[in-house]
Amino acid sequence: MKESQHRDMESETTLPKWASEPCIMGIDEAGRGPVLGPMVYGCLYCAVSYKVALSDLKFADSKTLKEERRAELFEMLKTNEYIRWDVDVIDPRELSAKMLKKNKINLNEISHESAMGLVSKVVNMGVLLTKVYVDTVGDAEKYTTKLAQRFPSIKFVVAKKADSLYPVVSGASIVAKVTRDRALHDWIFDETAESMHRGFGSGYPGDPVTKAWLEHHKHSVFGFPTLVRFSWGTCNSYFKDTAEVLWESDNQDEECSTNKNGKRQLKLISLGFSRSKRNNEEVESNGTGRCKFFQTRKLEKLLDY
Repeated sequence: MKESQHRDMESETTLPKWASEPCIMGIDEAGRGPVLGPMVYGCLYCAVSYKVALSDLKFADSKTLKEERRAELFEMLKTNEYIRWDVDVIDPRELSAKMLKKNKINLNEISHESAMGLVSKVVNMGVLLTKVYVDTVGDAEKYTTKLAQRFPSIKFVVAKKADSLYPVVSGASIVAKVTRDRALHDWIFDETAESMHRGFGSGYPGDPVTKAWLEHHKHSVFGFPTLVRFSWGTCNSYFKDTAEVLWESDNQDEECSTNKNGKRQLKLISLGFSRSKRNNEEVESNGTGRCKFFQTRKLEKLLDY
C-alpha cells in the first residue's frame, strides 16, 4: 500500500454517544527524525469519564515497546468502543517541498499545523473536546499559546515526554508509530529501476544500513527515490560530485558560469539544449518558452502601458 493511502486512515466516523460528553485527546508523532518515509501525527480521544479505565490498558510510549506489542495494542484500541483515533500522514515529498520552497516552512511549523489539523477535524465532527495533551515541539510555552489562540475553548497541556506521562498520549504514540511502520512496509515505489530494493534499515541518518541504501539509490540527475526526504541536510553529502542544474532566466548569459561558492555549474545549453531562434522579445511577449504557468493561461508580458 502506498503511504498516501494511509492519509485517510481513522476510526469509525459515526459519533459515539460519549462524544457529547467532555472529552480528552492525546497527540503524538512518529518519524520526525528519519531521512526516509512519511512523518505521521496520530491522535487518540475518549470521554473524560474513561480516563481512569484508559490507564488500565497499559499503553506506553511506543518507542519503549517492541513492534509486535505495538501492533497488538493498536488492534485492541481499534476494537474499543470507548476510544477513537485518527492520523495525518505527511508525505516525504510534501515535507521536502515545504522546507525548500521560497517561503520556507520549517519542521516545527509543519508539526504544529498537523497537530492543529487533527484537533480541528475532531472538533468539527462534533466531539466535545475540553482538554488536549500534546508532546511538545519546540518551546512548550510558545506552543501552548499558539494552540490556545487557535482553540480558546480547549485547555492544552504541552509537555516534554508527554507520551510517557499521559496514557492518552501514549495511545496516540502507538497509533502514529504503527501507522508509519505499515506505511513503510507497504510502500510502493514510483521508481522502476531494477536495482532498487527495500533494505533501507531504520531510516535514521546515522544508520549504516540507511546510509548504504542512500548511496546505492542516488541518481546524478534525478536525485533520490520519492521515499527520501531530500531536504534533509544528510542528503547533501551524497551529491558533492554531481553537476548542478541552473535554471537560468531568459536574459542570462548561456555560457557556463561559476556560482558564488566558486563551483562550476552546468547550464542547459552545455547538455545539448538550445534556445529558439526567435528573439527574446517575442518569446517574452507571447509566453512560449517561459514557465508553463504562463503558457497554459495564455498570459503575455506587458511591454508598454
